Amino acid sequence: MPDIPLWVMLAFLCMIGSGFMAFRTQRHDYQTEQQFIEREGNVYMERIEEEKARRADKK
Repeated sequence: MPDIPLWVMLAFLCMIGSGFMAFRTQRHDYQTEQQFIEREGNVYMERIEEEKARRADKK
């Protein structure tokens, strides 16, 4: 094993762990945001359909 101090190895491992956690959090946030966008899109489409139906009933 090379003559690298233990604290340097621990710091390196912490950097790798921190990078992994940041990546995981970013991926989770992206998925959550996509779900929110999908829900809001469905709400918008429902409003459009309701407006079309309301206008068709008026005629």
